[in-house]
Amino acid sequence: MGSLTIFAVFLRLGLTSFGGPIAHLGYFRREFVERRRWLSEAAYADLVALCQFLPGPASSQTGFAIGLMRGGWMGGLAAFLGFTLPSALLMGVAALYWDAPTGALSGAVLHGLKLLAVAVVAQAVTGMARTLTPDGPRAAIAVAAMAAMVWPGGAVGQMGVIALAAVAGALLLPGRERAVVGGALPRVPVAIAGAAMAVLVAATVAAVAVSVVWPGSTAAVLAAIYRAGALVFGGGHVVLPMLSDAVVTEGAVTPERFLAGYGLAQAVPGPMFSFATYLGALVGGPEPVLAAALATMAIFLPGLMLVAAALPYWSRLRSVPRLQRALDGVNAAVVGLLGATLYDPLWTTAVGDRWDVVIVAGGFAALVAGRMPALLVVVGTVAASGARVWI
Repeated sequence: MGSLTIFAVFLRLGLTSFGGPIAHLGYFRREFVERRRWLSEAAYADLVALCQFLPGPASSQTGFAIGLMRGGWMGGLAAFLGFTLPSALLMGVAALYWDAPTGALSGAVLHGLKLLAVAVVAQAVTGMARTLTPDGPRAAIAVAAMAAMVWPGGAVGQMGVIALAAVAGALLLPGRERAVVGGALPRVPVAIAGAAMAVLVAATVAAVAVSVVWPGSTAAVLAAIYRAGALVFGGGHVVLPMLSDAVVTEGAVTPERFLAGYGLAQAVPGPMFSFATYLGALVGGPEPVLAAALATMAIFLPGLMLVAAALPYWSRLRSVPRLQRALDGVNAAVVGLLGATLYDPLWTTAVGDRWDVVIVAGGFAALVAGRMPALLVVVGTVAASGARVWI
């Protein structure tokens, strides 16, 4: 498949995928499993499980891996650029010219985007549950995973839930034949894994050297952003404290500018890791565009190279029967994790009254029953939320 086609598909997603990393996985499933059938439901779930295991932005890693499997390195790059450019450009411009929005209409628009995320994740939960939890044992794992995250306070943590689900699946789930021959992920050459690991090692050595040789410099801040991308699990909101340590604690960015940018990052489409673009532009001094580009590369590079390095071996290991059962457990847990996220923080922070419930239900119906294009659902949800200003 041509890189331009992959770029165009992911550019449209980058322009319309609101709601954060979990919602992005819902958009990806709708686009690549239901609409284009680039992946089976099982293969997509396995890919999401791999990206959840690795540090870095899970939704960006998933998109990059899909591009990599469809078009090699150029396909992966095209997928990453298409999905990331809209949010990165918006955040870079905002660093130079934007102040926090005020007014009832601006608040209503932001609220509408949150309600859209609820509808998208609800669609993903119901669709994946039908395929990945078709029997009692796997449904029980999904329910247990959801309960572990929402009570008491999610103390086990996402990584702990996934690990426990893998063990439970390997030990407790019955063996079964793969009903869908195409369920396996497309083959990725081992050479790609070697090249990705070489890039990762070289970048890590460079980041450490910069921090030692030029402490307190813009380059050292970029190295700290790289470390955040390499060490954070879960992506999205989880990276916030690490980025705060990198730029606010060191005095490179004021807390006010940091929080204003973080608020905007939740309102723009595409990956939340593009918040690093905003921070790079702020710390870039006389070269804000260059610094913004380098910060974007720094935050995403570790996670993308890790998934490229793991994909060839994941494709082989997943054929082991016990590992298949472990993956069944992990896939069931992913449904539970999505359900937990649907409840908290999405539902608890976005839905405040009956009108919000109506908007969410309308968006969900448009996605599931009406199968409307995502952009139309975005417009409709935001318009319905904005209408409250005049009612």
